[in-house]
Amino acid sequence: MTSTYMTDPAIFLIDTLFSLYILAVVLRFLLQWCSAEFYNPISQFLVKVTHPPLRILRRYVPSMGKIDTSSLVLVLALQMLADFSVLLLKGVSIGIGALTILSITQLITLLINIFIFAVFARAILSWLNPGAFQPASSILFSLTEPLLNICRKFIPDLGGIDLSPLIALLLLQLAKMVILPPLHELASLIS
Repeated sequence: MTSTYMTDPAIFLIDTLFSLYILAVVLRFLLQWCSAEFYNPISQFLVKVTHPPLRILRRYVPSMGKIDTSSLVLVLALQMLADFSVLLLKGVSIGIGALTILSITQLITLLINIFIFAVFARAILSWLNPGAFQPASSILFSLTEPLLNICRKFIPDLGGIDLSPLIALLLLQLAKMVILPPLHELASLIS
């Protein structure tokens, strides 16, 4: 048996557990930022799961207006720890600057992917069960409405057909293509 026999499952487990918790913290940050309904069951779940470390961090990291900086600090620290652990298991050494850039790049990718998924899911839900209240649709509405409102400002009225989700998806994909490659290049230059 090779050394990858145990390292691959360990990498998978570390990556999965960290990714799920980072997703929970990012979603909590986004829902708090867009003033989503606090008593929604999904919001309550995210608050309960992420509250213990954030309670400690909030003693030392103050919020800046509507931005919960303690969530941002936690998510960056978790992403850096996950990336460092995975790279260590792979036998790759990397400097702190490159690790920071790599972690920020992965968080930006996660953020864009959250919005892509949310816009797509909201569009599908609007076709399947329009007007029905469900906790997930309420969260999706709160999360995507600011982005879709920006897109609606630039799209003329097309007689009741809302193309703002399509435009938002195109812009989000374009953002991935424009923002992420320079960050990957910067991380490779620093390391």
